[in-house]
Amino acid sequence: MSSSDFRCRVAVLGATGLVGRTMIKVLEERNFPVSDIVPLASSRSAGQVITFKGREFIIREPSKEAFEGVDIALFSAGAKASREWAQVAASEGAIVIDNSSAFRMDTDVPLVVPEVNPGDIFKGDGTPEPIIANPNCSTIQMVVVLKPLHDRFGLKRVVVSTYQSVTGKGKVGRDALESELAGEKQDEFTHFHQIAFNAVPQIDVFTDNGYTKEEMKMVNETRKIMGDDAISISPTTVRIPVYGGHGESLNIELERDFDIDELRELLRISPGIILQDDPSARIYPMPLTSYERDEVFVGRIRRDYWHPRTVNMWIVADNLRKGAATNAVQIAEVVAARW
Repeated sequence: MSSSDFRCRVAVLGATGLVGRTMIKVLEERNFPVSDIVPLASSRSAGQVITFKGREFIIREPSKEAFEGVDIALFSAGAKASREWAQVAASEGAIVIDNSSAFRMDTDVPLVVPEVNPGDIFKGDGTPEPIIANPNCSTIQMVVVLKPLHDRFGLKRVVVSTYQSVTGKGKVGRDALESELAGEKQDEFTHFHQIAFNAVPQIDVFTDNGYTKEEMKMVNETRKIMGDDAISISPTTVRIPVYGGHGESLNIELERDFDIDELRELLRISPGIILQDDPSARIYPMPLTSYERDEVFVGRIRRDYWHPRTVNMWIVADNLRKGAATNAVQIAEVVAARW
């Protein structure tokens, strides 16, 4: 069979969620070689219909039988569902690409951003790992930018403050903002406090060290993806009332000195990055910039004059796409290219 004839059966667990729907959309947009889509969701959604390339597919509940003959399974139904069904799908021969937190820090499961560590997808014999983890959305966009800097100059320390969309919490996060904007009474705030016209410096629960779980994900996942536990990462994660696109302010201390123009050019030519860096013309990344896009946008690049070998920048990416669905599909593309 020629590569142009190759097709695979793809299951999407969580097919009715924001990320699951985006996964299906991205598969179609990127013309992934799909022979058949198997949309899976909870009993509440079973029996509904999704459309892929003009064909209708009925949503089913997950089961062992549902994964029979599946080549690639994209999971985005939460950690509980992933722990329940990932091994089942893998036992049926599917390569599972999981968007939840269930396996990210498992030493036997690769944590992958294709622009950074695509080689981790495969075992020593060249076959793909049965389960591959998709990192947290805020981590993905950051490491796309950190990777070329680390390779050229070495990373010493990263201070990152995030400005994260309500859709990072899925449909419930988006609905909460819309409900608040409509003036509806809130029995309990989805984002811990009112999010409309506000900024909440808490994403997920706090840990004993004073950082939230979201913040510690950025620390631990970045070190795993980059393969370097010596990198110091100091994060503060904040939820803001926008629908799509996470922003991040980065202060990056490098091991070696740099020329700012060389650094800017390095980012411009690096995969997955679009440079938008002309402040005099008010050109810089914004959430609206990244909406429905798959790249990480970078701008406001400037030397930190008060700290040697340190650079500041501002990055934005669509958290539902590059931060979740697109990254998963890109992993699937790397896998499919070996078949």
